[in-house]
Amino acid sequence: AELEARWQETVAAYGQKYPEPAAEWDRLVQRSLPESWEKKLPQFPPDAKGIPTRVASGKALNAVATEITGLMGGSADLGTSNKTLIENGGEFQAGNYSGRNIRFGVREHGMGAILNGMALYGGLIPYGGTFLIFSDYMRPAIRMAALMELQVLYIFTHDSIGLGEDGPTHQPVEQLATLRAIPNLLVIRPADANETVEAWRIALRHTAGPVALVLTRQDVPTLDRTEVAPADGLHRGGYVLRETPERTPEAILIGTGSEVAIALDTARILEEEGMAVRVVSMPSRELFAAQPADYRRSVLPPEVPLRVAVEAGSAQGWHRFVGDAGAVVGMDRFGASAPSPVLYQQFGITPDRVAETVRNLYNTKNGIIM
Repeated sequence: AELEARWQETVAAYGQKYPEPAAEWDRLVQRSLPESWEKKLPQFPPDAKGIPTRVASGKALNAVATEITGLMGGSADLGTSNKTLIENGGEFQAGNYSGRNIRFGVREHGMGAILNGMALYGGLIPYGGTFLIFSDYMRPAIRMAALMELQVLYIFTHDSIGLGEDGPTHQPVEQLATLRAIPNLLVIRPADANETVEAWRIALRHTAGPVALVLTRQDVPTLDRTEVAPADGLHRGGYVLRETPERTPEAILIGTGSEVAIALDTARILEEEGMAVRVVSMPSRELFAAQPADYRRSVLPPEVPLRVAVEAGSAQGWHRFVGDAGAVVGMDRFGASAPSPVLYQQFGITPDRVAETVRNLYNTKNGIIM
């Protein structure tokens, strides 16, 4: 009790002498964010070529790091690939404890454990990055963060066969499904640069457990939000991105990440054939499942059973959303070494293949034999 009283006196004296740093310390310990931080988040103009979502993530991180001084972390020796470096943030190391960039080294489990310790101590929002495939090495630490409801951010890049020539050892297939299976872990796989910004907005507000951002290595189109729904629909986990104007949908396409662009291209093919199609972006199944039933039914109406999910990963878990009458276009095997466009073509994750899947379901539903 005596030590506690002396400590409180010291803190009070510090606050009188240095009011601004003391106020900053109080804010960090209480895990409140400064009022100005969201104004720093970037917005990206429409671009058919676009950028990788890992690049958009790096820009968002650096934009908010100027305001959120407790944001601190690094990568498992993949900082330049994960885009996790805070510019001008300095290196946290012996002799420079004011640095904000931590070089964790090639030890994902150790990194995850360190992040947990930082979050438990308080005053910091820790983050760590690596390739999605290597999330397997840190799974026990991720599980403990979820169990303890810690605010830890994971930046997982190179999220699918789209990473290309590194081949099947580095191409994640089952990792998305297994991360989604961890209770209290919020997994977000944004479709484009602006969804990535919204993912950061959610991640920094979310204090009841860890968040995993799942990001592309390859370019993905930056969607024209004057033609499709605003990116802040991400906050509800899944939202109607686009649909055939003034018509009730006959089919629903659900995509995440880089496959949202494939779903949009598929919708255009089917619309030219006369079919009314709704495209749903579902960057976070956890957020969508937490929405009120009325909202979920408005996005995925029960009277439209013809649904196809498109994701370059395991189909596990998607049948909850597509139902018995739906289908999943994904990966049911390991990948291969080739450029990203070649792999998507080879494994049938293409607009033509998705359109064919929809046609087959439609014909089966209507008793048409092809």
